[in-house]
Amino acid sequence: MSKNKKWFIKKSWVITSLVGLLVLIGALVPLPYYIEMPGTTENVGQMVKVDQTSAPRSKGSLNLTTVSMMRATGAGLLYAALTDFTDVYSQKDMMGNQSDRDYNRMNTFYMESAQNAAIYQAFHLAGKPFKLNYQGVYVLDVLKNSTFKGVLQIADTVTGVNGQRFDSSAELMRYIKAQKIGAKLSVQYVNEAGEKKSATGQTIKLSDGKAGIGITLVDHTAVESQPSVTIDAGAIGGPSGGMMFTLQVYAQLTGQDLTHGRKVAGTGTIEADGTIGRIGGIDKKIATASRNGAKVFLAPDDTVTAEMKKTDKKLKSNYQEALAAAKKLKTKMTIVPVKTVGDAIDYLTTH
Repeated sequence: MSKNKKWFIKKSWVITSLVGLLVLIGALVPLPYYIEMPGTTENVGQMVKVDQTSAPRSKGSLNLTTVSMMRATGAGLLYAALTDFTDVYSQKDMMGNQSDRDYNRMNTFYMESAQNAAIYQAFHLAGKPFKLNYQGVYVLDVLKNSTFKGVLQIADTVTGVNGQRFDSSAELMRYIKAQKIGAKLSVQYVNEAGEKKSATGQTIKLSDGKAGIGITLVDHTAVESQPSVTIDAGAIGGPSGGMMFTLQVYAQLTGQDLTHGRKVAGTGTIEADGTIGRIGGIDKKIATASRNGAKVFLAPDDTVTAEMKKTDKKLKSNYQEALAAAKKLKTKMTIVPVKTVGDAIDYLTTH
């Protein structure tokens, strides 16, 4: 074999190897997209502990369902294109303008709120005494022009202003709005680590012309009950487990077996009035529940308004989406529409 031919073969092998390596790297390098797919089906009976009670003896279980999120790669995008119940979202669609850290903190906050609302609602439905304690306001966002930008973080809890404490977020905001624009004030808050902090800034002019500190907020409350309730969902975040937590706490408080020996799965937020709220990714949750042997799935039967249709003409209720996913899977799992947690209890106790 001539030297030129040997050199050509060696060069071709090197080029082929480099191309292969580049393709491999391209397939594995993270991209600015996220892949959403079916997650897990988790027994909430293993997460909920109501003191002085025990879960009803039953072969059945109440289960929340999750979606799995992963950062996309070239290989992941190919998998998503070839797999049912797998969607791709841009980083902005998934997280808005939040950082990974803020997004995770927000999901932790939503999970805590869901657990708190579940305890409140379960005790209310069971006719058991409880007390709702106001602890401050959660910070959901900080405006760019706020003098507290970079100081207050998402999911911090503001507990007072100028050393004064309040019994509701409405009281707190009334106090701030009564200040002059540009007035100096101090804000007391608790950070992610549970540390008590204080920061000084100035009020700014809000869109309504009143003074404010430039934060988006929501009440931070905690339920004080007897017996006490502990919910440990581990690394699961977000608000969509609210309904299933409510059902599990209610079952232990009343001693009722809501499952009748069945594996019951479901999803949905829980509001203060007992309404079951819409969630995302319900088709993936139907898929994981079906694969894990659930016989019944409780799906939010939310109302899709004409106003909502203006934004998305193809928008369907969670229940309609769940039915479509179940049909595609050809599952025998019963899909049950629920507007309130009372609907869920009524169905489970009569079927």
